[in-house]
Amino acid sequence: MRTLAITQNITLDGAVEMLGDWFDPQTQMDDPRMEAETRRQDDACDAVLLGRQTFTDFRGYWPQNADDETGISGYLDTVEKYVVSRTLTDPGWQNSTILSGEPVSQVARLKDTDGGDIVVTGSITLCHALLVAGLVDELRLFTYPVVQGEGRRLFPAGFTASPRLLESMSFADRIVYSRYALR
Repeated sequence: MRTLAITQNITLDGAVEMLGDWFDPQTQMDDPRMEAETRRQDDACDAVLLGRQTFTDFRGYWPQNADDETGISGYLDTVEKYVVSRTLTDPGWQNSTILSGEPVSQVARLKDTDGGDIVVTGSITLCHALLVAGLVDELRLFTYPVVQGEGRRLFPAGFTASPRLLESMSFADRIVYSRYALR
């Protein structure tokens, strides 16, 4: 069974919805250790799972970003992308598949296929559904030293868990990466 990991950029107060300018993917690669960790995770991942809004946001930004020196555009062009959507009919981005049925059962079937890690990023509503369904194996959190004071959180109301810390490291910009097992 494949590992399903939620990878999020998160504030100290638990917000994953970016309402300010605390996260910029272009500057995330300024720290060589952080870049190495990101690339290590990308190498283990051969499928990205996104909700419709995050997918359309990514599709509208990354493929058109010809000046991307981070390699994120190239990675996202080649990795398999699965978008959960009941309204999208044409993904309009190479290596993309629309999952239009009930998301929890479709993601469970995807986890049962052969391959590397499946990573969900952004996609807050989808993350909430996958957490509640017990499908998430790992949390990979890049915590930024910011208190945003508002915005949607990683965990849905009423969700409880006792994650087990697998690893953590800090980076030059005071960003802390923590990886937790949920299962």
